[in-house]
Amino acid sequence: MKYTSFYITTLGCSKNTVDSEILKGRLQKAGLEWRKPDKSDILIINTCGFILDAKEESIESIMEAVQYKKEGKIKKLIVMGCLVERYQDELKQEIPEVDSFYGVEPFHQIMQEIAEDNEGPRDLLTPSHYAYLKIAEGCDNICSFCAIPGIRGKQKSRKIEDLIREAKYLNTLGVKELIIIAQDTTRYGTDIYDQRKLPELLARLLNEKLFPRVRLMYTNPDFWQKELNHLYNEYPEFCPYVDLPIQHAADRILENMNRKKGQDSIREIIAQLREDVPGIAIRTTVMVGFPGETDEEFYELLDFIEEIQFERLGAFKYSEEEDTEAAGLNDNVPEDKKDERLDLVMSSQYDISTEFARSKVGQEVEVIIDEKNGQQALGRTIWDAPEVDCNVFINNSSVEEGRIYKVLVTGTQEFDLIGKIKGEK
Repeated sequence: MKYTSFYITTLGCSKNTVDSEILKGRLQKAGLEWRKPDKSDILIINTCGFILDAKEESIESIMEAVQYKKEGKIKKLIVMGCLVERYQDELKQEIPEVDSFYGVEPFHQIMQEIAEDNEGPRDLLTPSHYAYLKIAEGCDNICSFCAIPGIRGKQKSRKIEDLIREAKYLNTLGVKELIIIAQDTTRYGTDIYDQRKLPELLARLLNEKLFPRVRLMYTNPDFWQKELNHLYNEYPEFCPYVDLPIQHAADRILENMNRKKGQDSIREIIAQLREDVPGIAIRTTVMVGFPGETDEEFYELLDFIEEIQFERLGAFKYSEEEDTEAAGLNDNVPEDKKDERLDLVMSSQYDISTEFARSKVGQEVEVIIDEKNGQQALGRTIWDAPEVDCNVFINNSSVEEGRIYKVLVTGTQEFDLIGKIKGEK
C-alpha cells in the first residue's frame, strides 16, 4: 500500500516536539504530505509516559485514533515515544488495532516501514518565530521519583559544532526566539567533554547573534554554575529568565528525592542570580505529596515559595512510577491531601504572579506576538516561555505574528498583562 500523507500528534514536553519535528522533516523529504489527522493516510502519535495524567492523555489519544481507523479515515496508525518505551508489550496486547509501536527516537525504523529513509531537515511544529534546540537526550541524574532515565537512557549530549549548525538553520527559517532544552541542560557536555559545558555553548550561540531572544529551560540547581549569571548581563539577547525546578524545599524530602542541594543552597543560588541579574524572572516546579511528606514539611515548602516569590511556578502531585526508587517507599499521603496541598501552592502562587503582573503596569516592555485572533493579538514578554507561562493581550489588528513590539502595559487580567503598541523594535 502506498502512503501519500501523514500527521503527527505530539503529547508531552518540548523534547517530544523536537522529535516529532525531525520525523516530520524526514517524511516530507520522502514525498509525503502533511494533512489533518482525520484526512491523512498515516497517523503517528508521539506519546508521553512521565506521570499518570500524561499516560492517560496518551491512551485517550490512541483510542481516538483507533476510532479514526475503524471509520476508514486513516489507513495506518503508528504509536511511538515514552509510553511505548515503558509499556510496549502491554500496549500491543491491549490495543491490537495499532499497526506499529516504537519507543523513543524511532526515526530510522519508521522511515524504513513507510518511506525511503533520509536525513531531511527538521520541519517546525511550533509557530515559525520560535523553536526549541535540544542540546542533549536522556539523563544521568537519579531523582528517586523520575522514570525518565529508564525511558530515555543516559545523557547523550550533542557536539557544540552540531548545535551551532542547527541554530544557523533555524535562523534561516525566521526563528526569533531560540529555547534551549534538555532533560537537564546544566549537565550538558559531561558525557562527551568530561565537564559541564553549558556556559561555553551559550556563549558561542549568543556570539553568533542569530536570534533576538535566547531562553534557557530545564536547569537543575544541583549543577548551576555561577558563570551562567554573567552571560545574562553580557548578552542582551539572553532573556533574563531561567527555568530552575527545585522540586521541594524541605531538606529531608530533597534528600529522599536524591537531590544534591538543600534549601539553604537553593536560596543562595537564587539570591546570587537576583543580585547578578536584576529583574530576572525565575520559573520553578515543585511536587507535593512525595512519600512521607509531613504537614510540617509541606508548610516548609509553602513558606519557601512565599519567601522567594518565584515569578513563575508550576506544581504537580506525586504519582508513583514503577521502576523508580521512590516506588519502594510508602506512598502514605492520601490523594485528597495531595489535592489540598496542590490547591494551597497554586493559590499562594496566584497571588505572587498577580502582584508581579501588577508591578508592570505603566512600564514599557518588549513583546513577541505569538498569534492573532480578530482584533486581538497574543504575545509574550522576555519573562515568559511559550505554553507554560503568561501572556500579553493587545487590541491591535495591525501587528504581525513573530514580530517584537514595544508595548505599554495598561492593565492586568489576573497574572496576564494588557497593553498597547508603542512601536516595533
